[in-house]
Amino acid sequence: MTDATMTLDDAGEGARTLHLSGTLTVASIGSVAPEMAAIQPDRDLKIDLGGVDRIDTTGAWIVHKLLRDWEKAGKSATLDHASDDAKRLIDQVAANDKPATRRPPHGNRAIERLEMIGGSVVHAAHTLGEFLAFLGQTLVALFQTIFERRPLRWNAVIHQMEVVGANALGIVGLLSFLVGIVLAQQGAVQLQQFGAEIFVVNLIGRSVIRELGILLTAIMVAGRSGSAFAAQIGSMKLNEEVDAMSSIGMSPTEVLVLPRVIAMVIMLTLLSFFGAIMAIIGGGLFCWVSLNISPASFVQRIQEVTPLSDLVIGMIKAPIFGFIIAVTGCFQGMQVTGNAESVGARTTQSVVQSIFLVIVLDAFFAVFFTALGYV
Repeated sequence: MTDATMTLDDAGEGARTLHLSGTLTVASIGSVAPEMAAIQPDRDLKIDLGGVDRIDTTGAWIVHKLLRDWEKAGKSATLDHASDDAKRLIDQVAANDKPATRRPPHGNRAIERLEMIGGSVVHAAHTLGEFLAFLGQTLVALFQTIFERRPLRWNAVIHQMEVVGANALGIVGLLSFLVGIVLAQQGAVQLQQFGAEIFVVNLIGRSVIRELGILLTAIMVAGRSGSAFAAQIGSMKLNEEVDAMSSIGMSPTEVLVLPRVIAMVIMLTLLSFFGAIMAIIGGGLFCWVSLNISPASFVQRIQEVTPLSDLVIGMIKAPIFGFIIAVTGCFQGMQVTGNAESVGARTTQSVVQSIFLVIVLDAFFAVFFTALGYV
């Protein structure tokens, strides 16, 4: 392997000729690289590669740099007697010679945080406006169906009732039963310290019928059926089925939203009552096994300490929770755009927003009914 050598033919007033020979590789180019870099681009240049035995990307880069520097200086630089391999390698190096992209300098982090918060607030306000518009559109369609006697798709309503209610009986009943057992066990542990374990019945009856039975059922249904509404409508929106309905004169609100809203309102009311009963059964079973409170005594005590107003309050909250869950799920489904990833994102948002709204409304109802004297 021969080292790289160079000869600069600088005679005359015309173009200079740079003769390169030997091996232009990373191991040998160092002997001539400083001399090549010292050549000033004040005249045209010819680079003769006829004597080059071998060249790698380092040598190709040095040759390309000469060509580039002469081009920037407005002078001509050409290759002579270059082999096909040398030309191809130099062309590849030239094609990849792009200016490095520099990341923009960081600005004031406080300003960036404020911009991010401001953008989030604007996005939240925009989403709230769209949700209120969708809510109003749904209410208008519902009132038109009721008072103007517009046809309602009862087959779709019954199908959604089966999906939302009948198919959820198992999971709602099991979880409510277990919650009743846990509530009774934890209450008994604390009340036994004061010899007041009989008041476990009061705890179970009032908390389950008025609050926990309805709230836990609503949360389970929001995660199960509210997300399904968003995914189903989102998939239809992605496949342009919703646009097709609009183009043939069918209202997506009447066809897709109303059956789900009506089914959810009816079935969440029934599921909440069923869940409360299952929680009471679970609590009563624990009281019978661990506290020796017979089922007859438990039922009699439940009737004495649980006012009818608690059941009425729970049954008032349940359909409102169902309406909010259904509208939120359908709204997020209608917001799907772009690709399948949007379906997953909107489904997640429907669950989060439904649970958030249910808990906020439950807190509002607790304060409202307490202010009315129903404690």
